[in-house]
Amino acid sequence: MIAVSNLYKNIGHVQALKDVSFDAADGQITGLLGPNGAGKTTCLRTIFGLLTPDSGAATINGIDVALHPVAAKRELGLFPDPFGVYERLTPREYIQYFAELSGMPKQTAASATSQVIADLQLSEIADRRCKGFSQGQRMKTALAQAIVHRPKNIILDEPTSGLDVMSTRLLRDILRQLRDQGHCILFSSHVMQEVASLCDRVVVMANGKIKAVGSPSQLCRQTDKDSLEEAFISLIGSDEGIAA
Repeated sequence: MIAVSNLYKNIGHVQALKDVSFDAADGQITGLLGPNGAGKTTCLRTIFGLLTPDSGAATINGIDVALHPVAAKRELGLFPDPFGVYERLTPREYIQYFAELSGMPKQTAASATSQVIADLQLSEIADRRCKGFSQGQRMKTALAQAIVHRPKNIILDEPTSGLDVMSTRLLRDILRQLRDQGHCILFSSHVMQEVASLCDRVVVMANGKIKAVGSPSQLCRQTDKDSLEEAFISLIGSDEGIAA
């Protein structure tokens, strides 16, 4: 479970987060939905410990990220930009490197790497260099790195940005499988269709603040609207920066 409580964060002269509080539960996909500049990425970076909040707290399975960053990060998997995989490494080398970086002994990391390669059906490309991989192959390699140490919690920032249609569909299917296995999945997006199709719970953000929290159907009932898109516009008063 991921929880944030009363987060404030200034970046330069901009107040990027203003009293942000919400929970992301195990066995659910929670989406941060908001226009560009809403504070979604700042919030995720604070949860992962890349940024230190000015006040407030983020906890991962009850571990305070600011007080115990190493222990908290072991409970997290961070899905990186799939186009940033190390092209000179094979998927097996890349995944095992991050498994060991998470604290696994070498033999345990090797075993966990083999298992996640099998789980994500990467065997055919596992020992090829990543250079020249398709979008889907890169995406699966990046995701394998995020989950090799079996974290209960997974964070993704705009995960389908730059992916083609088939890679996007594959990623969505994998995220649903991880959700059904009991993982807590938290991701940010400004793509309405993505949030509506994936999320059990939606956290609507704008101007660094939480505007509403609920399931897509709850947000529609709350605003008396027929679609999540209309509900979103009603909640923030604008459709700027939101993709259909």
